[in-house]
Amino acid sequence: MAEDKGRKKFVRGALLPRALDLVERWGNRLPHPFSLFVLFSFGVLVLSWIASSLELSAIHPATGKKIAAVNLLDRQGFQNIITKAVSNFTGFAPLGTVLVAMIGVGVAERSGLFAAALKALVAGVPSWLLTSALVFAGVNASLAVDAGYVILIPLGAVLFAGIGRHPIVGLAAAFAGVSGGFSANIFLTALDPLLAGLTQEAARLYDPNYTVAVTANYYFMIASTFLLTIIGTWVTVKIVEPRLGAYGGSGQKSLEKLRPEEKRGLATAGLTIALELLLLLLFILPANGLLRDAKGGLEPLFQGMVTLMAIGFLLPGLAYGSAAGTIKSDRDSGKMLEETMGTMGSYIALAFAASQFVAYFGWSNLGLILAINGANLLKASGLSGVPLIILFIFVCALIDLFLASASAKWAVIGPVFVPMLMIMGYSPEVTQAAYRIGDSFTNIVTPLMPYMPLVIAFAQKYEPKMGLGTLLAMMLPYSIAFAISWTLLLAVWLLLGIPLGPGAFLTYPH
Repeated sequence: MAEDKGRKKFVRGALLPRALDLVERWGNRLPHPFSLFVLFSFGVLVLSWIASSLELSAIHPATGKKIAAVNLLDRQGFQNIITKAVSNFTGFAPLGTVLVAMIGVGVAERSGLFAAALKALVAGVPSWLLTSALVFAGVNASLAVDAGYVILIPLGAVLFAGIGRHPIVGLAAAFAGVSGGFSANIFLTALDPLLAGLTQEAARLYDPNYTVAVTANYYFMIASTFLLTIIGTWVTVKIVEPRLGAYGGSGQKSLEKLRPEEKRGLATAGLTIALELLLLLLFILPANGLLRDAKGGLEPLFQGMVTLMAIGFLLPGLAYGSAAGTIKSDRDSGKMLEETMGTMGSYIALAFAASQFVAYFGWSNLGLILAINGANLLKASGLSGVPLIILFIFVCALIDLFLASASAKWAVIGPVFVPMLMIMGYSPEVTQAAYRIGDSFTNIVTPLMPYMPLVIAFAQKYEPKMGLGTLLAMMLPYSIAFAISWTLLLAVWLLLGIPLGPGAFLTYPH
């Protein structure tokens, strides 16, 4: 009852909360997420038939080839639907990432390591700093590729529950950082060389000798990390948490003082983590390290990050359990793994439906056609200068609602906009930075984001009736705030003439 009163007080007379309530109500009238993805799949099939009948197409800017809409309801399309359903599911990237990571996370959680670590964290960190620390960790989680979705988001919920705050608020703060701030980081990530390579190829369509460094946006992304941390913290504390109110569900956990066996377990787990880090350094620091490729690069490290994260949680979890007495034999750890995988049933079901939809959407070429035509529309707008950059950001954001892969989108629209903006006097590094903004802040509000079913599954542990509408209404303030603040940061950056990274100029030619 107290929760309802607090929520009514927050909502009364405020436009934004009323709008969010409307989004939530209408969103929750949608079917169950599994049914929703099934309906989306059927919708794509029908749209593919319509688009093919209308002969919708676009010219790929990089290859010059015609991209035509594919009818998925003809003989070949029907055969693909039937014969590739299993491979669509098993090849669905988030599925393997989640299940592999959960091998380690499950043991670490069920052995008691997470609970003990959170007790120590809460005891040593001021409560006012926890929200900022969670958002900051989320933004930097892209260093571990997609592992942040699997590890940090549920941890955010557990952390908030442990200090008496609404666990869904912690989940939202972590999700905002991990997904909404995906392109920002204080470190270079696997995304930087990927985007830089595509940007360079696009730039060479206009200037054959142009090179784009991996560090092209490094200064800007460091600044973006701190900006998003501040904005994400403010949205969490001022909008999301007051709206949700107090939590009184069964998922609430209280964190008491550490017991002697927990302290012993933490010490053992800490030693294990230190040894893991030492081994990792031995694998990557030498020029011929085991996690370096033939050219000395760190691509094997980035590609194997999920496996390393799984091991990184599994071994400390086993060490903690052995020292604390929660694991007495391999049977105990095996049971923990079984229980963990048992809780993933709802996600696996959602992943099956989502994987079919993603596959159908890719086969139809509808996403590519939308992206190319959207880019051409912007090109023909006649805008220039900072207004063009801002409009470009929001076109990228619109495309991001339909195409999840950052590299796939950039491979399509980069060859259009990089040369175009070079002609207008903007460097490829500027165009890449603008793209990274637009590619990030809509991640948390699109149902087509591959990890959205996982986030819903995590949330339903605390709020069984959590629907897509509730989640989208909760994340919309983050998306809007990130969009405005991040875009303004780039605009100010351009006006002040600050380099985006080492040797990364704002203008072309320099």
